[in-house]
Amino acid sequence: MDTLSPAPPTVSGHGKHADSDDHVVIAPAILYFGTPVVLLTTENEDGSANLAPLSSAWALGQVIVLGVGVEGQTAHNLRRRPELVVNLPAPTQWPQVERLAPLTGRDPVPESKRGTFRFERDKFAAAGLRPEPSELVRPPRVAECPLQLEARAARVQADVAGSFLIVEAKVLRVHADPRLVVPGTQHVDPAAWSPLVYNFRHYYGLGPELGHTFRSLTPRSH
Repeated sequence: MDTLSPAPPTVSGHGKHADSDDHVVIAPAILYFGTPVVLLTTENEDGSANLAPLSSAWALGQVIVLGVGVEGQTAHNLRRRPELVVNLPAPTQWPQVERLAPLTGRDPVPESKRGTFRFERDKFAAAGLRPEPSELVRPPRVAECPLQLEARAARVQADVAGSFLIVEAKVLRVHADPRLVVPGTQHVDPAAWSPLVYNFRHYYGLGPELGHTFRSLTPRSH
């Protein structure tokens, strides 16, 4: 549906809207306003596994949408081999995630990453994590991650700025730590599971539950 965009608010000389004293205009360098961290495994050309942390991931039904840096090894792999595993670490695993942060699987290191990132062939070992075989796709799962989603990329395309790839991946199989599953159901227990959240380049877990939506299939009983 087409809509008319409202006229932009007038901004005062102090960065505040003339019609509001509650907000200031800012220009943040990044917009990671609280998104889950995932560890993405893909397959390299030689059949080995690449492991990369991502901070842009969200779900649409059984489809996972990922934002991937266009010059990294993950993007290189997914353009040619669409199979992947989306591994979701727990908050306590943030040190392992951070060990991966300055590493790249590209050799030579892309120009845009030189001086900040270094090449690492075995990222599992570098992070202190263990690969385990997947059932439906070739890339391995991360054994220590409580949730693991085997998937296949159905669409891989550049974003409007050309800096990232937008990957739409269909989930084929979900593996869950049994302690996170509501007994006798197929549901992840939100009281037992907490994602690792990337909030403006800082790591967080979830706080106490505040409530649940009317569509929840796992309402709290207390």
